[in-house]
Amino acid sequence: MNYSTLKKGLVASLVALMGVTSLASAQDATAPSSSAKVFGGRGQYRSWSIGVNAGVTTPIVLLGGRNDFTNWDVNLGYGVSLRKQLGHAFGLEANVMRGKVSGSNKDAAGGIQNGVKDFETKMQYAVDLRGVVNVATVDFLRRENSVNFILSAGYGLVAYQPTTTLANGTKNVQKPADGDDYYKGAYIPVGAGVKFKVSDRVSFNLNYTMNFIDDFNFNGVQAGNSITSNFDKFSYASAGLEFSLGSKSKPNLDWVNPLALMYDELKKSSLRQEVEALKNRVSNVEKSIEDLKKDTDGDGVADQFDKCAGTPAGTKVDGSGCPLPPPPAPVVVAPTAPTVSGWETIQFEFNSSVLKTEAYPVLDKLSSTLRENGGKITAKGYASSEGTAAYNLKLSKDRANSVKTYLVNSGVNASQVTAKGFGEANPIASNDTEEGRIQNRRVETSRN
Repeated sequence: MNYSTLKKGLVASLVALMGVTSLASAQDATAPSSSAKVFGGRGQYRSWSIGVNAGVTTPIVLLGGRNDFTNWDVNLGYGVSLRKQLGHAFGLEANVMRGKVSGSNKDAAGGIQNGVKDFETKMQYAVDLRGVVNVATVDFLRRENSVNFILSAGYGLVAYQPTTTLANGTKNVQKPADGDDYYKGAYIPVGAGVKFKVSDRVSFNLNYTMNFIDDFNFNGVQAGNSITSNFDKFSYASAGLEFSLGSKSKPNLDWVNPLALMYDELKKSSLRQEVEALKNRVSNVEKSIEDLKKDTDGDGVADQFDKCAGTPAGTKVDGSGCPLPPPPAPVVVAPTAPTVSGWETIQFEFNSSVLKTEAYPVLDKLSSTLRENGGKITAKGYASSEGTAAYNLKLSKDRANSVKTYLVNSGVNASQVTAKGFGEANPIASNDTEEGRIQNRRVETSRN
């Protein structure tokens, strides 16, 4: 595994932690109250802590597995931690530790295995970022926690230098080929612990962490090939103190029991008073709504707005509940006959010289004028362009004679009317369309 890649990944993880905590700091600034509420946010609590620890390291883990050495030694290790609690049950923790790990082959035949008597590995540093879960934060038996059980896992980077003692007693200090004094490798820390509350600021921690290294030569021995070799590991059992940082007026988020907090908040007298006041307000609103809906006389207007109470059933009322006046009787207007002058154009159907009924009022008016005032007129007949010119000329004469015959039959002297046919001449509209041809089938009357 490439060291620079691992280093970049670890740095990115630490930066992410700082980003999360920066956001948390911004939230902290908005909630300075020392009285914590269930949904009040992290700003109500102290959530940062720093710890110091010391303990023992061994080249084995509780899960067992194969080891390159038959015997293991106990050595001193020490470290520091920085933790950000993101919630009641979860936080992020950055750890740095130093120490050494050693073991031997005393129980092997001749005290030698794989050509090596013993090893000692110095750790320049082991730094990691872990997620930490408080598995007993919610305590149903106590209103305030004093003991927390912790599980953790993460990702880290270790710099180490193994030294082995060969069968001939020679010390072999191993260094990487790039000239550096220490090898670099990734590791996965998996741990468990117990946290005891000493005071609001201080806790005493017991932890055990198994560290699984992504490399074969942490102990200086690579037995077999890259497939059959054992991945190296070591464990760190430690005890230490953790100090909560922040305002002393705020409780430490580690020790807050959210169930008890919710219970206390629900049992506050002020909250109960607010609930009772809200119930009264709802009751008043419901009563007001019922009053608004009340309509004693059933006219559709609520009593509160009804200015004419007791309206008989079925009476039509206005918006204030008063009876509407009866509608006025409808005015019947007798139809009037259309006014005609007698000089309107007389229209005919296609290929017809029969007068239409709508022409009678016009001809009756013209007849009355001629009988009362005398005078002479000319009835000029026309046709549209369908058919031959000779046929259309005859049809136009027949149309003019139909008008003269009607006038004479109504009492007009025959000498007063002259009938002439003009055929397709003098169209008043285009003969290319049906609408135009309809208009051209006509008789026009004019004074002589």
